Amino acid sequence: MASNPSSAAERAWMHRVERAMGALAAHNHRRPFTALVCALVLSVLGLLSARHLTLNANLVDLLPRSFESVQAIHTLEQRFGAQGWVVVVGENGDPAQLQKFAEDVAPKLEALPGIRYVEITRPSSFFRAHALYFLSPEDLREVERRIDARLTWEKARANPLFVSLDDEPPPPLDFSDLEQKYGGGAVTRLSSHPSDYYLDPDARRVVVLAKPEVSSADLTFSTNIIQEVRGVLRREDLSKYGPGFHTSITGSFQKKMDQQAQITRDVAVSSTVATVLVLLYLFLHFRSVLAVGMVLAPVGAGLAWTYGLVGVAYGRVNLLTAFLGAILGGLGVEHGIHLLGRYLTLRGEGCSSEQATRESFMHTGGAALVSALVAALTFFVLGTSRLTAFREFGVIAGVGMLVLILAYVLVLPAVLGLGARWGWRPRAKATEMTEAPLGRVITRRRGLLTAVSALVVAGLLTQIPRLRFDYDIGSLQDQRLDSFVLDRAVNQLIGYSQVPLVVLTRSRAEEAAVVRELQERKRRLGANSTVDFVAALASLVPERQAEKQAILKDIGRLVEDVPEGQLTPEQRGQLAELRRQVRAKPFTEADLPSSVRQQFQGRGGPGTGFVLVYPSADQSDGRAMRRMAKEVRGMTLPDGRPAVVAGEAMVQADIFNLVSHEAPFILLGSTLMVLLAMWVTLGGLRLALLCLMPTVVSLFAVLGVMPLLRMEFNYLNILVIPVLIGTTVDAGVHLITRLASPRSDFVRVYSETGKAICGGLLTSAVGFGALLLADHPGLNSIGALANVGFGMNLLIMLVTFPALLLVLSDRKRRHRAVPPRLRGEHFMKEGQGPQRPTPSHQAGVSPVWPHTREE
Repeated sequence: MASNPSSAAERAWMHRVERAMGALAAHNHRRPFTALVCALVLSVLGLLSARHLTLNANLVDLLPRSFESVQAIHTLEQRFGAQGWVVVVGENGDPAQLQKFAEDVAPKLEALPGIRYVEITRPSSFFRAHALYFLSPEDLREVERRIDARLTWEKARANPLFVSLDDEPPPPLDFSDLEQKYGGGAVTRLSSHPSDYYLDPDARRVVVLAKPEVSSADLTFSTNIIQEVRGVLRREDLSKYGPGFHTSITGSFQKKMDQQAQITRDVAVSSTVATVLVLLYLFLHFRSVLAVGMVLAPVGAGLAWTYGLVGVAYGRVNLLTAFLGAILGGLGVEHGIHLLGRYLTLRGEGCSSEQATRESFMHTGGAALVSALVAALTFFVLGTSRLTAFREFGVIAGVGMLVLILAYVLVLPAVLGLGARWGWRPRAKATEMTEAPLGRVITRRRGLLTAVSALVVAGLLTQIPRLRFDYDIGSLQDQRLDSFVLDRAVNQLIGYSQVPLVVLTRSRAEEAAVVRELQERKRRLGANSTVDFVAALASLVPERQAEKQAILKDIGRLVEDVPEGQLTPEQRGQLAELRRQVRAKPFTEADLPSSVRQQFQGRGGPGTGFVLVYPSADQSDGRAMRRMAKEVRGMTLPDGRPAVVAGEAMVQADIFNLVSHEAPFILLGSTLMVLLAMWVTLGGLRLALLCLMPTVVSLFAVLGVMPLLRMEFNYLNILVIPVLIGTTVDAGVHLITRLASPRSDFVRVYSETGKAICGGLLTSAVGFGALLLADHPGLNSIGALANVGFGMNLLIMLVTFPALLLVLSDRKRRHRAVPPRLRGEHFMKEGQGPQRPTPSHQAGVSPVWPHTREE
């Protein structure tokens, strides 16, 4: 058969690489001590470098520092201090006891060096008393007019000489239009609660809010400040607040600590379980403790080297890379199963230990190198993401895949050589090849299996339009944690979000301009607005107070004359409230309650430049936060500068925008990179497409299965798709490479390689499956989706793909007149099982693709 010169050159290049791998493995087999000492030294250095790695689960650090939202939040922390609170909750007391607890503990918390200030009271009373100053003079005159009209009407009806000539109704005292006009303002929202304390008498709960100096992203500071707060509470005699009185801590600082602790536990548990399951499977696969050690020794060395590089390059791991040890371990074991399995088979055929090592690493090792390169390139495509978690995951995983191959070439031959020197020989059972019954079934029922598989996949494709993306960040956090449960109750008690967005400004004029712009945007959007209310010092001290005070005095004279005899108790209460309001004096910023002023003070003390934007939507709702980011961004300050809006909600919006933007490009790039790498390494586009086919089909099948299993994509588990592309393609490479070799017998190759493929995919699934044990829902979703993908690929690799290869073989044989020795009749004849292999000089090749190796 004529061959393309470029394809021949590619095959020659790959052949040289394979020979080099075989020669290097044989060298390490002959000099095992040198190789093992090198591996040991590198492992010790790697472990020393990795021992100081820390876990960083901060959401802000998922984005690069160049993003506007990240820069804004760092600027906010420098000027404004920490967002969020350390929230102390006292429970199981009557209102007086709860209030007394808050008053007692507040000064002690405020005395802690890491606490800026403490809030225990609402500004409700102050703003209710001064509520009329926030009406415009025109609206105050309208209030006066309505009261005067009603009083005039009432006095007229009280006159015994008055004779009504019509049935005219009384002038209404309905101020609902004014209430609606001012109802969404900061003053109304801040004064709406009847209690002056953060207290819920029905739940028997009081809340104390402590504002720390430093962001909760600083885990060391968070740990210390929480411990100091707990120390204050331990020193309190809680019994004086009633029997059963107790305290709890929540807020963003406690929640992040609890989440960090949970992830740390998840890493330890998942990694341990993954290791135990891999050990168990390897023992069942090889039935030899020594074989298990031979497979795991290179994996252990490779992981030590990889995490040593991580320690040098990053110095920390993130939410995703913390679990890469279990994942890379599962993927790395797959190479060991193929390599050691081939070595044992060759020893059973009578090869010497060195010869079997050379042959295993030259052919099976070549396939392992191809699969590792393909997987690494896929991970490196993921490493181009601007999302830090994805980028670091891609880079570390890609480097890890290549390091693991290097570890296998260095360590496994040395261990085998050491065993040969000490007289170790594989047991007969370990080298025996047991024929897989499924191989004969596929040979006989290839057409039926292919047709059924095509129908099933076609049916699953119809479900893809039902696939959804989960935008709820809350669903990716363990909402069952005590601090999360209590935090939701605290939010309800407070009545608005504890963590508003902050617009950074430099003057009172800029504050006022931002407030006006945001209120106008809120008015235009109406019910679609995601803003609850906007607050700034500039908006909390009304203008034209002297003018308004004069009007209030006029209203005061009117309400003093209102007769109370015919009023209901509710009306009397409203009248008393109105009389208090009209007697209120003008006020300045200095007169505002300290609980209000403190929220607008920077870390250096009093100052300007903070507009607080309280969201009306749940901040864990990604869709709502994307809408909110769009609503508050794009403002221009009076001097032409763009307004900077800071807050975790903006970071969340950018994360979702980034994932939505990058996902198609990463998916396309991963697929093209895999195809290109396989084309180059395998020596032909047709062969590369054939090897890629099971991966592509299984991915489409997974997308169809997800709606049936009620699984959704989220911003974490979406990375599983490019990972599956890179890690499942090697199964097709191993199967086709073995079938393309001389003297190949379908059932024999299927039995040997299928067992290794099954083991490789199962151990890869174990690495990701360990995440199923994680309490963190986001990590759990990664494990679930990855295992559905590996399971689907395993089914296609063991049934659908081999049946399709045989069908293609039959079709080619029918359409091309090819001599029998090129038809692969040595492993399939119409209606018969596998035949005995032909002699080496008559060795057959796969009828589906050209022979690619010289033996």
